[in-house]
Amino acid sequence: MLSSSAGENDNAIVTLAGVELAFEPEREVLSGINLTIERGSVTVIMGPSGCGKSTLLNLIGGRLLPDRGQVLVDGESVPELSRSELFALRRRMGMMFQSGALLTDLSAFENVAFPLREHTDLSEPLIRNIVLMKLEMVGLRGARDLMPSELSGGMARRVAFARTIALDPELILYDEPFTGLDPISMGVTAKLIRDLNDVLGATSVVVTHDVPQGCSIADYGYLIGEGKVVEQGVPEALYQTKSEEVRQFMEGLPDGPVPFHYPVSGIRNDFLGGGVR
Repeated sequence: MLSSSAGENDNAIVTLAGVELAFEPEREVLSGINLTIERGSVTVIMGPSGCGKSTLLNLIGGRLLPDRGQVLVDGESVPELSRSELFALRRRMGMMFQSGALLTDLSAFENVAFPLREHTDLSEPLIRNIVLMKLEMVGLRGARDLMPSELSGGMARRVAFARTIALDPELILYDEPFTGLDPISMGVTAKLIRDLNDVLGATSVVVTHDVPQGCSIADYGYLIGEGKVVEQGVPEALYQTKSEEVRQFMEGLPDGPVPFHYPVSGIRNDFLGGGVR
C-alpha cells in the first residue's frame, strides 16, 4: 500500500512537502503540495490544463526551485544541490517530453544513441548493441535508420521512449505522453509505460489529463487543482470519490464546481464597443 502523505513512507524515491511556487506575486501555481512517489510504482498526476502538473516535474528535475517547502529525490534535497550534483542526479532520471523532442537532424538510431555518447565512455559496438536493444523493446528496431520526419506520431513517441530509457534510469518522468495520439497509439504507449517500468525495475511519474489511460496503468494517483492535492488514492478509489470536483474531472462532466470560463476581471462592455481593460 502506498503512502498517503509526504514524509511517511520510507520507500519513497520522491517526496514533496509543503511546496509552494509562484511565477508572479499574483500568480501562485502551487500552494502547499504534499505527495510521495514510491519506488517501483507507476504514479499518475492528473488535473486540468494549467494546474501545475508539469511544474511538479520541473521541480523534481531541478529546473525550477520552490519558493517554500522540500523537494527530495532519493533523500537528496534538489534545491540545495550544486550544479555538478544536480547533473549527477539527472543522469539517474529519464525525461519523456510532451512533444517527444526528437532531434530532427538525427535518425532514430542516433537519437537513442545521443545520451549514451554524451554521458558514457562506451565503445561504439557496445552503444550500437544497446541502441538496438532499446529500439527492440519499443518495437522499432526496423525503423532505426528513419528520420523523425519519416515517423508517425506514435512511432516518434516510441523512439523518444527508447531514448528516455537508454541509460536505464531509476526514475522516469513522463509529461503528457498521450497527447496527440490516436486510440491505438495511446493504448500502445500506456502499455509501454507500464511494461518498461516493470521490466527495468524503475519508478515512473506520469503527468496527464487523460483519465482512462492514466488510471489504466497507475498504482496510485494524485489529482491536482488550484495548486493543491484535491484527492489521492488508488485508481478505483478516485473513481468512487464523493467529491463533486473530483467526479467532474474523472468523468469529464461539463458542469460542476470547476468553471469553464477564465475569471473575468476589469472587463467592461465587451459586446457594446466598450473595449477591454
